[in-house]
Amino acid sequence: MIGLSKKLLSFNSSRYRLLDENRKFAQTIPSGAVVLDAGAGDQIYRSLLQHTQYESADFEKVDKEYAQSTYVCDLKEIPVENNRFDYILFNQVMEHLPEPNLVLTELNRVLKPDGKIIYTGPLFYEEHEIPYDFFRYTQFSLRKMFSDAGFEIERLDWMEGYFGTVGYQLNRMAQYLPTNPKDLGGGLMGYLLCPMMLLLKIFSALTSIFFHKLEVKNKYTKKGYPKNYVGIFRKSTVSTGA
Repeated sequence: MIGLSKKLLSFNSSRYRLLDENRKFAQTIPSGAVVLDAGAGDQIYRSLLQHTQYESADFEKVDKEYAQSTYVCDLKEIPVENNRFDYILFNQVMEHLPEPNLVLTELNRVLKPDGKIIYTGPLFYEEHEIPYDFFRYTQFSLRKMFSDAGFEIERLDWMEGYFGTVGYQLNRMAQYLPTNPKDLGGGLMGYLLCPMMLLLKIFSALTSIFFHKLEVKNKYTKKGYPKNYVGIFRKSTVSTGA
């Protein structure tokens, strides 16, 4: 069961959408442009930007693997001059920032007028990279925060459709539903529920893969809610951040 679950739960449609969104963004970037990967971590999008002057920034304090950053710093104090970057990648980072408004203001400062930033971040996701996990953002908070920091909204959309969200929920069920009788209230009822929970975990794992695969084929957005939002924002030419 453990080996089966790991194999079944390895596919994640959100990773597919993340790569696809960043690939499309990278294709709009001209050769030689100066690009900042803000909160780059292990720099998984660097291969998409070989035609650019790629730089990265991260505070490198979470217990995980990092690629070597150009700037090891807090994102609210990036040690570069104003208007340095033509484009910025800002993926799955803002939920980890205790002072996100200050970071957005700083990203505006280092971005050239009319420069663009791609944002991705969760609306619905479990706590992670603890203790550096502070917020979740609705589309309305994103609109206000980026606008307040001097950005114009070119696009703000669900990153994945509701099928991807359901796939994630089922994935968590397959991982976290208890099968120990004590965790199910103990006694006869606890023992009776054990096989039901085990079957539900297997069903959830299999169904999770189905919804993730369905998400890749069809981004359903008529109802439900996304797991993540994606946005493309442009630095206003009248911004006070420069």
